[in-house]
Amino acid sequence: MGRVSGSRSTSLYSLLFISSLLLVSQTHVFCERVARPPIVKGLSWNYYFGLCPKLERIIRKHLEDVFDKDIGQAPGLLRLFFHDCFAQGCDASILLNGVNGEDDEKQHPANLGLRQEAIQTIENLRILIYRQCLPVVSCSDILVIAAREAVRQLGGPDFDVPLGRKDSLSFDPSAPDNIPAPFLRTDELLEIFGAKNFDAADVVALSGAHTYGRAHCPSLFNRTTESDPPIEQNFKNKLDATCPTDEFPNTVDLDIRTPNKFDNMYYINLLNNQGVFTSDQDLASNSKTKEIVNTFASDQKKFFDKFADAFVKVSQLNVITDRQGKGEIRDKCFVPNKRRSNVASVVEEVAELAEKI
Repeated sequence: MGRVSGSRSTSLYSLLFISSLLLVSQTHVFCERVARPPIVKGLSWNYYFGLCPKLERIIRKHLEDVFDKDIGQAPGLLRLFFHDCFAQGCDASILLNGVNGEDDEKQHPANLGLRQEAIQTIENLRILIYRQCLPVVSCSDILVIAAREAVRQLGGPDFDVPLGRKDSLSFDPSAPDNIPAPFLRTDELLEIFGAKNFDAADVVALSGAHTYGRAHCPSLFNRTTESDPPIEQNFKNKLDATCPTDEFPNTVDLDIRTPNKFDNMYYINLLNNQGVFTSDQDLASNSKTKEIVNTFASDQKKFFDKFADAFVKVSQLNVITDRQGKGEIRDKCFVPNKRRSNVASVVEEVAELAEKI
C-alpha cells in the first residue's frame, strides 16, 4: 500500500508541477502582450464589450481562414489600413465607391495595386458581424482590427486597439495626396510624419510594415536607375530582370528573406542594401534613423513594441467619434447610408448610453 500511495503521490506531484509550468507559461504569454498607449477622447479599449462581445473573435476566426487560402491578403489589409488613415483619417473613406463615373480614393495613383480581395474581406466581415451583433460596429473599426490581425497572425506582435470610430459620410478623391510616396528620402518622410506627431522611431517602425507584401514596378523603378541610396548589385540585377521598364506589370517581394512573415528581416535587408523602395533604403543611411534601423535589426522585440505603439497612433488619426452629422455606422461599407431606420436610431441611442456608462 505504501508503494502505491507513494506512486500516486509522485504522480500527483508531477501533475501539479506540470500545471504550475503551464500557468507560468500562460502568464508569460499574457505579459508579452504589448502595453497600451494613450488614446484619444471618444475611443475605448472595451467599446464593444456590451454591444458585440464576440467582435474580435469573429474577425480573428474569419481571417484565419482567409489567410490560409490567400496569405497575400494580410499585407493587403495592412496597406488598406495605412492608406485609409493617412488620406483623410481612419474613417473607412477608402472603402467608398464613386458614383456616376466619379473617381474615388481607390483610383488615386497612390493606391495603385490595392488588393480588391482585401477590400471585399472588410465587407464580408461586416456581414458576419451584423448577423450576430446588429449594425453597431463601424467599417472603420473592422478595418483597424483586421489590420492588427494581419500583423499578429503572420508572426507579428499581439496588441490591443482602441475602438469606437464612426464611418465618414463621404470621401475626397484627392485625399491620398497625403500618403507618402515610396521614392521620398528620409528627411522628407520625417517632415511629413512629424506634422502628424510621429517621431523618427515611429517612422522606422511603421516602415517595417514592408517586411511582407509585394511592390509594383512603377513604384520601385528608380531603385534600378539610381545608386543613391546604395543598392547591392545582385539585388539590383534581380530588380532589373523583374522590372525592365517603369510600366512593366510585374511585382516583387518587399522582403527577399521572409516575404510571408511579419518579422524584423526587413531591417536586415536594409543593412545589406537590399531595400526595395528608396524610402526604405535611405533609412539605413540617414543620421537621424540609421541607429534605429540597427536596433530593430538586432532586437525584434523592440521593433514589435514600437510598431504596436505606432500602429495605435496611426489608428487614431482624425477619427470620427460622434453621430451628430459627421459620422455613421454604414449599412454597407462601400456606400454611405441613404437614410436611418427607426431600428438604427434605437441602436445608436443604446450605443451612446453604453458609452456614457
